[in-house]
Amino acid sequence: MKKFNIRKVLDGLTAVSSPSPSPQLGAKENELIPETLQSEHFQLCKTVRHGFPYQPSSMAFDPVQKILAIGTQSGALRLFGRPGVECYCQHESGAAVIQLQFLINEGALVSALADDSIHLWNLRQKRPAVLHSLKFNKERITFCHLPFQSKWLYIGSERGNIHIVNVESFTLSGYTIMWNKAIELSSKAHPGPVVHISDNPMDEGKLIIGFESGIVVLWDLKSKRADYRYTYDEAIHSVAWHHEGKQFICSHSDGTLTIWNLKSPAKPIQTITPHGKQPKDGKKPEPCKPILKVEYKTTRAGDPFMIFSGGLSYDTVGRRPCLTVMHGKSTAVLEMDYPIVDFLTLCETPYPNDFQEPYAVVVLLEKDLVVIDLAQNGYPIFENPYPMMIHESPVTCCEYLADCPVDLIPALYSVGSRQKRQGYSKKEWPVSGGNWGLGTQSYPEIIITGHADGSVKFWDASAIMLQVLYKLKTAKVFEKARCKEEKPSTEIVDEDPFAIQLMSWCPESRMLCVAGVSAHVIIYRFSKQEITTEVVQLLELRLQHELNDLESPEGGGDQTPAPPTPSTSPSPQTAGPQTHTSSSSNSSDGMRDNVPCLKVRSSPLKQSPGYQVELVVQLVWVSGEPPQQISSLAINSCYGLVVFGNSNGLAVVDYLQKTVLLNLGTVELYGSNDPYQRQPRSPRKSRQPSGGLCDINEGSATSEDRCKSPTSVLMSNHQHFYNGGGRGAKMSRKLSLPTELKPDLVLLSVCPPRGSIPLDNRDNSFSRSRSSSVTSIDKETREAITSFYFCETYTRKADGGLTPSLWVGTSLGTVLAISLNMPPAGEQRLLQPVIVSPCGTLFRLKGSVVRMAFLDSTGSILPSPFEPWYEPNAPANGEERDKVRKRRPVSVSPSTSQELNENQYAVVCSEKQAKVVILPSQTCVFKHNITETSFVLRADVVQMNAGICVACFCANGHIMTLSLPGLRPLLDVNYLPLTDMRIARTFCFTNLGQALYLTSPTEIQRITYSQEVCENLQEMLGELFTPVETPEAPNRGFFKGLFGGGAQSLDRMELFGETGAGKAPRSLAQHIPGPGGIEGMKGAASGIVGDLARARIALDERGQKLSEVEERTAAMMASADSFSKHAHEMMLKCKDKKWYQF
Repeated sequence: MKKFNIRKVLDGLTAVSSPSPSPQLGAKENELIPETLQSEHFQLCKTVRHGFPYQPSSMAFDPVQKILAIGTQSGALRLFGRPGVECYCQHESGAAVIQLQFLINEGALVSALADDSIHLWNLRQKRPAVLHSLKFNKERITFCHLPFQSKWLYIGSERGNIHIVNVESFTLSGYTIMWNKAIELSSKAHPGPVVHISDNPMDEGKLIIGFESGIVVLWDLKSKRADYRYTYDEAIHSVAWHHEGKQFICSHSDGTLTIWNLKSPAKPIQTITPHGKQPKDGKKPEPCKPILKVEYKTTRAGDPFMIFSGGLSYDTVGRRPCLTVMHGKSTAVLEMDYPIVDFLTLCETPYPNDFQEPYAVVVLLEKDLVVIDLAQNGYPIFENPYPMMIHESPVTCCEYLADCPVDLIPALYSVGSRQKRQGYSKKEWPVSGGNWGLGTQSYPEIIITGHADGSVKFWDASAIMLQVLYKLKTAKVFEKARCKEEKPSTEIVDEDPFAIQLMSWCPESRMLCVAGVSAHVIIYRFSKQEITTEVVQLLELRLQHELNDLESPEGGGDQTPAPPTPSTSPSPQTAGPQTHTSSSSNSSDGMRDNVPCLKVRSSPLKQSPGYQVELVVQLVWVSGEPPQQISSLAINSCYGLVVFGNSNGLAVVDYLQKTVLLNLGTVELYGSNDPYQRQPRSPRKSRQPSGGLCDINEGSATSEDRCKSPTSVLMSNHQHFYNGGGRGAKMSRKLSLPTELKPDLVLLSVCPPRGSIPLDNRDNSFSRSRSSSVTSIDKETREAITSFYFCETYTRKADGGLTPSLWVGTSLGTVLAISLNMPPAGEQRLLQPVIVSPCGTLFRLKGSVVRMAFLDSTGSILPSPFEPWYEPNAPANGEERDKVRKRRPVSVSPSTSQELNENQYAVVCSEKQAKVVILPSQTCVFKHNITETSFVLRADVVQMNAGICVACFCANGHIMTLSLPGLRPLLDVNYLPLTDMRIARTFCFTNLGQALYLTSPTEIQRITYSQEVCENLQEMLGELFTPVETPEAPNRGFFKGLFGGGAQSLDRMELFGETGAGKAPRSLAQHIPGPGGIEGMKGAASGIVGDLARARIALDERGQKLSEVEERTAAMMASADSFSKHAHEMMLKCKDKKWYQF
């Protein structure tokens, strides 16, 4: 594993020579702060994968171990036991898994792939591995069958032949059933591929073979000939036995089921079309859709179950996919939300020759897993305990928090438990195999996912498990358009107007802020009590700044926006703005102005316990142009402020007083010291960083599958905002989820003339080009706000003490500060205005600013100040409220004190480089160029057990960590080539060496970059295989034993072994030893549980052998006694006889 990049180290060494006049300062500071993190503290590995298997293709169940396996079209294998026990494996070839077969209760699984290979997986270890593989060269695999307690696997091929494989050695038997021997000699047509193989439940020597064309053959394995042939004129999809082995049932392509007597091959004893209309004149029913699979399960006490998928009538257009359960005279049609991939009936016994006693059906759908309870009336479904509904609505962004406050998970669980649906089966989840891991990792972890439908889900991710805690629906705040007339005719209506784009969360105060794709921000408070909000508080903002207006007289007035703001009434029903909004939106030229993209609901809103809306902020249309999407967002509970920015500028909102404190265009943050020459509608003069695919902004990026270039057009800022509701207007903000990237895809962000609809609102591409060749086309310069950080620090070089401030990072690499003058805490905080004043540019980096953080003089991380959570809907007791609402100062290390005026360190990471700047002198003490050819998508300053570091994920797939404050490279692994936007949008690091990303639209992949976690991972993982005794075989009964009516066994070794059948041709298949070892299925399971299990099995085997020896000894003694007795009797009889009397 590549951990070290020497070039980066050299870059780091050269970068230490600071651009400041006093480079000795850096050396001195470095001596003061010893860095504890070293390269050996880091190692990268995958930990666990959660979610629904993406694009599933096959399924199997072990009825004794109670383990479920699901294979996918990309060659992945997901194994599920009891809730919390799951495992992910991957076939190297990546070919689709077409069939899975468990070696029941053996701790092994056979997988057949679309590339005509079969693999034997050892499940007796925590991370299953392939023991053997067999690659067929001349045959295409179509079907596999492994009889219970047999080591011979039957493999059917596309040519219609059947080959037999020994699963212990994974070698081919010389015994082959050729298609031309199986069908009648008079038949000239090829019967088609093998679609089914199974042995007679009562006679292992008889094999039923189903060919696609409609021919079924009963093959006698011993005599090597066909006993019976059953012909039907419709193609066969599946075959199922009655447990007594005298009848079988076939499903056909015309929606019919045919039931056959074994010894009556002429015609089926019954033909039924379950969903076909029966004509009165006795003709055949109308054909229906194919029945893709049928299962026939018997019960001791009642009628058998016939369960099948498909078979619906063709006139049921638009009907959802169905599973049909026929039991006696009742037929239940169970509609599914997605197409059915496969289903399995779970039965009480693993023996095919016993009454099956089905109790549940597992239905694998394209995007869900459903388990139906057959034992209860109405066939209710079981509540799925696995985290499989991550993709209920497409995930658009993620946040991950490790080592969060301990009371958070119980609080979220208590409000989320009330959201659970009713009507589930009351029985235990039937997939209950395996054992949990014995990990010692105990810190709480939370994952938050934002979704395309506007929902936000909170997940408990502690101890490598995942469980949903609480779901918040942000769309409830808005009114939904009821008819097409309400939608603007000039816009293509967006499919997901409520999609979550960014999230900012304060776990201590539980304040939550989300930004949506329709340029809206919603602030939520956490409460355990239900309330009804009569009127949703709303602020509307014009966040637009045109360069042309800089020369106009009104431009000067825009420089001082703060003073008039506090006087604005916080009431959401101000009459003036409403009138102004409606008149401007209906102007004669049809230009939309001062209208938001969504309409906030006007009716009272009932808010359940959990997250309750505090304030909605919406950006409005300006002069016919829609607002730019929000690119960065931050909330601070201590200051009561929310800040957000886009490519036009930023806005600071006081959510306690419901007022806007600052609304500035980006250029106005610089004041007169703007380092860039900004000329409207001309090619960009500033530098062009090279290379790269896309830009991801703070908070893990946009919710769309494009990455908007933050270096986009800077438009005008009119210093107006309104506290009134306006007419709703929808914009074109289509959210799509492409899964692949073309390497040559280029995004050009071109601004149209004012007054027209910007093209880039509908831009759906992912790539972002920064090459100099684009300069002539990219007509305008847009500087977006990409990063925020609230802190108490030094904002100016001359500062004598720490002051509250907001740090701002832009897409051109500039870091600016805004000073916050906070009123006293308590009642005064709600009455006096917060004074905000920009302090100008602090320093610049190469590339867009991705992350900022602060360290104290000892090198410890300085968190943003926060207030602890309190119940907002508590009884109005002023004293108590003031007590809990008192501002809690920023928590700093004991050695840091304001009076001593000790230094702080600002850590800033951009797309290209990282810098550590000492404050208040603003001197760069360390600098490291992270990448030249790519750019950083995500960076986080994280706390490890041994210290703190910067963790970076680059667009070229590299994961890197840098020490703090020295920025020494500690880890550099080329982990994950960026293949689609989903990974870039959802990748996030958190404390203690944890990280995650969405590896597919339905699955979260968690990884670790901590050596300590990697070492403990083996203990944390669950055990899939547990020692379980196989149930006893069904009793044959006295008469069946006497007259030979019971199950007939077969010596398969004699028949299929090398002595009986010879060797198979070498060219037919190639044996490949797997990485899991060749020692067979007795391979050691790792961990203490495996050792104990193995010891127990060994003891059982030893005891069994000893008892067998004892029995044999007793039998020999009895035989010796008998012989002695007979010899004595013979001697007595012959004692007195003469020789001639014999």
